[in-house]
Amino acid sequence: MPRKILALSLCLLPTATFADPPAAPPPAKETQLVIVSFDGAHDNALWEKSLAMAKRTGAHFTYFLSCTFLMTKADGRQSYKAPGQKAGRSNVGFAQSREEIAIRAGHIWQAHLEGHDIASHACGHFDGKGWSAADWESEFAAFRTALVDAWKKAGEPEAEPQGWADFARNDVKGFRAPYLSLSSGLMPALEAFKFTYDASLVTKGPGWPMTGDGMPRFGLPLIPEGPSHRPVIGMDYNLFIRHSMGVENKKDSARFEERTLAAYRGAFRKEYDGERIPLQLGFHFVEMNGGAYWRALDRFLTETCKKPDVACVSYADALPMIEDARRKADRSAF
Repeated sequence: MPRKILALSLCLLPTATFADPPAAPPPAKETQLVIVSFDGAHDNALWEKSLAMAKRTGAHFTYFLSCTFLMTKADGRQSYKAPGQKAGRSNVGFAQSREEIAIRAGHIWQAHLEGHDIASHACGHFDGKGWSAADWESEFAAFRTALVDAWKKAGEPEAEPQGWADFARNDVKGFRAPYLSLSSGLMPALEAFKFTYDASLVTKGPGWPMTGDGMPRFGLPLIPEGPSHRPVIGMDYNLFIRHSMGVENKKDSARFEERTLAAYRGAFRKEYDGERIPLQLGFHFVEMNGGAYWRALDRFLTETCKKPDVACVSYADALPMIEDARRKADRSAF
């Protein structure tokens, strides 16, 4: 498997935390939410591709950004040290040039202006299962500093848009843990940094966000896939493992695309015709198996987002809609 894909293969995860989906709150049909997110948010060509897909389909996305893509390796040796690691280390690498950082920062700002949700995937993509609250806070502080300083690290401080610093300090409200790997220190650190949601869980099927830990916590669902309808986490990397054992296979790309699209359609139809529980799908900024999973996503959103009573939204968009559904459900109980 190519090194780049191996470095970014982030979510098969023996450390993933599975949770039973909570019972659906609304007794009546609500808007069917489709929530699509991307982990890493690095490759500039895929930034362009995803933003174009969003415009074409009417979707809003959540981008879980890894902050080492906003610094070069030389910068990292000076300014980034993950908990328990040597300075300047990252499991997913760094930006290759200052020009690359400038282009990426421009895409982040464009996405922000177009209503997408910029969220945190921490910095160097390390497994935090043994981290304390202080360790997580150190990583969150490094993320915030990297985002604030992105235009300086790009060598173009004069190009920084008005409002960037406020956005970088105050508008990143969501988090997904690398490898979906958690520790007891995570939630206190998220609260200390004023995050408003976590999306690091895995659920046995589509579920409403859990709210018992002080903030909404979303989980990627297991969905039926393939001829035997075996459950798989609704994320491109897990399909990549299922279809080709994590080895790039462009020859069968079209077949993998059709299987994936069928799985997305089936998972959507079950909720749309049923309890209208939000459907969450996760992706990476890597086109595995010849782009099969991104093509399936594009086709799925094109045929789904314009359906009646459907909203293809980010996690940030979904939160007030879900809260409104909960309030309606509470009122209907009396």
